[in-house]
Amino acid sequence: MANETNPRFEIPAEMRDMAERSVEQARLAMEGFVNAASRAMETFDAPAERMGMNTKDMREKTFGMAEANLKASFEHAHKMIRAKDPAEAMKLQVEFMQSQFALMQEQMRQLGVDATSAMKQAGDGAAKAAGDATKAAAKGGPKAP
Repeated sequence: MANETNPRFEIPAEMRDMAERSVEQARLAMEGFVNAASRAMETFDAPAERMGMNTKDMREKTFGMAEANLKASFEHAHKMIRAKDPAEAMKLQVEFMQSQFALMQEQMRQLGVDATSAMKQAGDGAAKAAGDATKAAAKGGPKAP
């Protein structure tokens, strides 16, 4: 009777294997996409640096965050495939959501710190340029006869 009220959650081994292969193929495809996108973004570094912008650090940081998020998602998918029953699947999902939320908060904090620092540097650079322009104008202004 106990088995009738709490039936086993069974997924055939063939289906688990197929799901594992599908997740692995998706993971490999995403790795290829991330690598291609990273290479494409590198082409923007030189022009940005000529304009006085350092985009490489920010690009590397955001791509690193995206890769970490993708890796966690694929690890979660592998765990979900191996779940023995709906209760374990729900537990895994809750744990994943909690860890991803905490990770997202930390990533947003880091990006906020970086954005604030970049704006301060840009402001400092603009103030210096304005000061230099003022000095140059004062030195090269009209001369009295």
